[in-house]
Amino acid sequence: MPEKESFIVTPYEVRGRIDYERLRKQFGTQELSGPVLEELREAAGGTLHPLIERGVYYSHRDLGVLLAQYRKGERFFLYSGRGPSGPLHLSHLVSFELCRWLQEKFDAPMYIQITDDEKFWARSQLTREDSIRWGYENLLDILAVGFDRKRTHVFFDSRSIAAMYPLAVRVARKIPYSTVKAVFGFAPSTNIGLVFYTALQTVPALYPSWESGRSVPCLIPCGIDQDPHFRVTRDIAESLGYPKPALIHSQMIPGLLGEGVMSTTGGNAADNALFLNDPPKTVERKIRKAFTGGRASVEEQRRLGATPEICSVWALWRTRFAENDGKFEQVTRDCRSGALLCGDCKGELIERVQAFYTTHQAARERARDHAEELIITQPPKPEGWDRKPSTSREGSPSPSLYR
Repeated sequence: MPEKESFIVTPYEVRGRIDYERLRKQFGTQELSGPVLEELREAAGGTLHPLIERGVYYSHRDLGVLLAQYRKGERFFLYSGRGPSGPLHLSHLVSFELCRWLQEKFDAPMYIQITDDEKFWARSQLTREDSIRWGYENLLDILAVGFDRKRTHVFFDSRSIAAMYPLAVRVARKIPYSTVKAVFGFAPSTNIGLVFYTALQTVPALYPSWESGRSVPCLIPCGIDQDPHFRVTRDIAESLGYPKPALIHSQMIPGLLGEGVMSTTGGNAADNALFLNDPPKTVERKIRKAFTGGRASVEEQRRLGATPEICSVWALWRTRFAENDGKFEQVTRDCRSGALLCGDCKGELIERVQAFYTTHQAARERARDHAEELIITQPPKPEGWDRKPSTSREGSPSPSLYR
């Protein structure tokens, strides 16, 4: 039997009960607390997003460096993405809700990457048609979060490859196979698409610098499971003349059944996650069945209280369904004291989730009107077109590839 504390966290697999502090130390990231947290609060006008205040975002790389640059007048951009293999669930919104808040507070451009290629390479049961379809459906859900469309740009990998490939070529040359093999544990049977993919995921982190011809700082909010990709990005960025991206990492949202985290795939995914396309009755059924930190009986819970930290319902209150810190503290306090029973807590949460879904679906439909226009399809300029052709060893000009 595996040890109780054992867990696995990679970009391609998350398994077990995660000790997030231990994981942070394993990955070598910095704790999101103390002075850097106060610097972020001050830069954002005296407030922090609830996801940060409540500890969902708990780790970072070089956030203090980015904020120091910001104080000197260096504007930064945001980058996050989604690998489409099915419908989005509530955990997927964590990165994008923070990005929307950061965009508003810092007037920052937002770059979204939809990696329909990566998911096709990574999941043998996924067809190309499905990865493209889910990519578009996921994009609508992401845009429904409320980004400023004038400052939001989308890389839809298979459609944006003409824009991405010139920079991906430069990135790929800097990453040896031994690096991706060591970081991701690729077996000899791994297809070469996944081996190349880290070069493509690096592109949005460097693209504004490449496009403008100057260093533009980048901040990547993401789940900590995605950190390995960006460790590679940070290792090679400066050798290409671009700044290392800063990262801010979130914990993953626990699954409803008390098993692992919310996921689009896996044997119990259908009941373990709240998908954004779940109808109201399904939302109610899933939350009613959700794992809690409650006691065996009402009497025992009234007397001893419950344990919110292990409760999947409390985890949802923690993310977005407590509208302010006062409400979140009340739910936590009443849960712990026994004043709030699990059935009542679930009932109120069901109403809030269903109301959110109604609002989200309306915003999603509005996003259809402008989603296409946000997708980047061409590079800022045809790289090399404005230069004279090089001379071959025989002394004659090499033929141009761009006629």
